[in-house]
Order: sequence, then C-alpha cells, then structure tokens
Amino acid sequence: MDNSICQVYEDEIQSLEEEIKLLTEKYEESQQESTFFSDEEILMSIKSLQREFQGEFKGHEFPSDLKAQLESLEKDLSFLMKFTGIQFTSHSKKTVEKTRNRTVQKHRLSGNCHSLSFQLEFQLLEMQDKESVSAVITDLSIIMESGENSDVSKFVSSTEEYGNLLTFFRSLSSYAEWCEHRRCTFLHFK
Repeated sequence: MDNSICQVYEDEIQSLEEEIKLLTEKYEESQQESTFFSDEEILMSIKSLQREFQGEFKGHEFPSDLKAQLESLEKDLSFLMKFTGIQFTSHSKKTVEKTRNRTVQKHRLSGNCHSLSFQLEFQLLEMQDKESVSAVITDLSIIMESGENSDVSKFVSSTEEYGNLLTFFRSLSSYAEWCEHRRCTFLHFK
C-alpha cells in the first residue's frame, strides 16, 4: 500500500513538473512574441512613463539624468527621421528558435521614406561563440511600390539576394529624396 501511495505522489509531482515546464515555455514565448508599435503608441508610452515617473517622484527630486537621457534620445530619433526621411510605422519580432549558442528571430518592419512606403521581412540569425557574437540576415523579403520605375524592382531583387539592409536603407533614402524633388519639379511645371 505504501508503494501505491508513493507512486501516486510521484505521478502527481511529475505531472506538476511538466505543467510548470509548459507554462514556463508559454511565458517565455509570450515575452518574445511579436509586438507592433506605431509612432503614436511610442509617444503615448513615453508620455505615460514620464507621468508615472513624475507621480512617483512628487515631493522628491526628479532624476534629471533620466529626463535628460530621454530628451536626448527623442532629439536623436527626430534628427535621424528628418535626416534620412525614413520613418518606421510598425515593427514585430518573433523568436523562431533559441538554443544556447544560436538564436533565430523573425522581424517585420514597415514604414515610409518621404513618399515611398516599404515593408521588410527577414530572419536574423545570431550565433555566439566564446569570444564574439555574429549576426546574419537571411530570408530577406522587401515589398515596395515600384510604380513606373523598373530600376526599383531590380534594386530590391539585388538587395534581397545579398541581404544587405544598410545598403537598402542608404539607397532608399537617396532614391526617395530624389523622387520627391522630381515630383515637386513636375508639379512646378504643370
């Protein structure tokens, strides 16, 4: 009889351990699941955090370093958006695979650059060894309205093949700026 009671308890313990493991995995997935943020949501979150901090520090001195850092980051973001013309409207990230030395994440970005809109989807493979971490972009897919210019579709195909996002954003910024100048020039002559 003692053995049967012990077996029941052991089965119950094993069942609970499996349930804990399953819930832990679900929690980790939900923490890494995709999130979408628009510019308005980001600004609302920043303002909410500012109000929250001000509420916490009423009667106390507001941490000026934190406030200065936040203002500095907002200025940097605004400068980069004005300088490049690139504005991200949404981003999502989902972890596809995670092991000790390797992480694969699927990213989706959408936004616009001047008057051109774009959507990117790619996987980021991060591999870590003892000394360093390396990251490689795979499965890059770019969706853009090419309109009347077939050169854009050639450029997009080439970028997808090589997976070079830096070149894509640099070229997109320059191309979109000149498209905007061209559009304004034609409007002037109409």
